[in-house]
Amino acid sequence: MAFGDVIWTYFEGAWHQGDLAIMKAADHGTWLGSMVFDGARAFDGVAPDLDRHCERFNASAVIMGLKPLKSVEQLIALTREGLAKFSNDAAVYIRPMCWSTEGGPGAVVPDENSTAFCLCLEQIPMAPSDAVQTLCRTQFVRPLITMAPVNAKAACLYPNNGRMIREARARGFDNALVADALGNVAETATSNIFMVKDGQIFTPVPNGTFLNGITRQRIITLLQQADRPVIEKTLSFDDFTVADEIFMTGNITKVTPVTAFEETKYAIGPVAVLARELYWSWAKD
Repeated sequence: MAFGDVIWTYFEGAWHQGDLAIMKAADHGTWLGSMVFDGARAFDGVAPDLDRHCERFNASAVIMGLKPLKSVEQLIALTREGLAKFSNDAAVYIRPMCWSTEGGPGAVVPDENSTAFCLCLEQIPMAPSDAVQTLCRTQFVRPLITMAPVNAKAACLYPNNGRMIREARARGFDNALVADALGNVAETATSNIFMVKDGQIFTPVPNGTFLNGITRQRIITLLQQADRPVIEKTLSFDDFTVADEIFMTGNITKVTPVTAFEETKYAIGPVAVLARELYWSWAKD
């Protein structure tokens, strides 16, 4: 099924079938980028960590100067109400969004009292179990928290990600391994990153340049519970070049092995396989 074939959108107190128009030309979020969102997943009748995604959504709104309009409990209830419109085995992307419709002082600052909200549920297939990606370097970097609202799930951050991916694909790769402003590895253009060397599992320590992803946190916990501790530390591109295996974690695809970084090739490693198995087992339990 193609993206967007089945969409339900909650807006202004009612559910609407389809890709509903929700923003106007003069909305602050349209022309000044005050929108925040989150992305949870539902599949096989479960919606893992839905509460944590809803919590992060409201926290992102506050960071961007918006006023959360629904509690976490209300967001969860509304999401489950919408999911009932899909078949039980449908793979659905859960996307709550809010933005300012009016500007505050000086126009650039959003007016928190004009916050608008919608919830878009879009049927998007889960990645196949054998999905992999290839990575390269990029000239673009992750900004510091003093440069951009990197501690929020803010839509304004994603054009930077987009140009990373365009650069990678122009070179024949799927995605980019991205540095922070200090030159250390942060994550990919779309997800958090892990590597394995001599049986030890490593991931970049969150340093205020990228989100400490919900799926990332879950995978770390599950691996630790399986007696496979994860070491969070500052990592270089050279560390990844000599790694035994690399894999990505993110909400859209959960766990994705990496089979190349620049000219270095990797096999799909046992830790990536284990991480995926642990996640699916936990999610369905």
